[in-house]
Amino acid sequence: MASRLDMSTMLAIHAALRRDLEQVARIAGRRGGTDATRLRAALGWQQFKKFLVIHHLAEDDALWPALRTAVASHADQLALVDALEEEHAAIDPLLEAIDAADGARSFGDIIDELVGKLGGHLDHEESDGLALIDASLSLEDWKNFARVHGQRLLGDAPVYMPWLLDGAGAETETAFLANVPPQLAGGYRGGWAADYAARKLWDGS
Repeated sequence: MASRLDMSTMLAIHAALRRDLEQVARIAGRRGGTDATRLRAALGWQQFKKFLVIHHLAEDDALWPALRTAVASHADQLALVDALEEEHAAIDPLLEAIDAADGARSFGDIIDELVGKLGGHLDHEESDGLALIDASLSLEDWKNFARVHGQRLLGDAPVYMPWLLDGAGAETETAFLANVPPQLAGGYRGGWAADYAARKLWDGS
């Protein structure tokens, strides 16, 4: 069944986060004591953290409160919103712990926890959260969330848009670009994507 609300950008964000999470796990899975240093020095890691935190904060500020209001009379649905928010709260400290880790063993354990918890959260949001959003949230509230999310990324658009669409299919790219202002879509097509593709994001490999 088709969604009442346009979920294409949300799903594209999830795909981009999963893509980068694979790179994080790849670097962390290498043998040797420099894995933590290598990851923390990677431009891709810095981007991943920044865009993940912005995404989650936008949800915390503009999505979950509106959804909580919409399902206020349904205890089971409120419990789902609570669970999704709690999953957010468990992820940010892991990013900080990775940046602070100084031992190969603890570093690997923290990476494993990040992969498990973030991957599980994305799965949970897609399997249960998006259906609840689609059934319960008003179009106005959904558009407000998209607006808040987009405004917080406006200054990063030349990097964020190619990051989001890196590896995405033509259908995803077309759907996303149709939802952004024409000047941003033009910037992406006019050079941002090519500039981004030339960058070495994950330790040059």
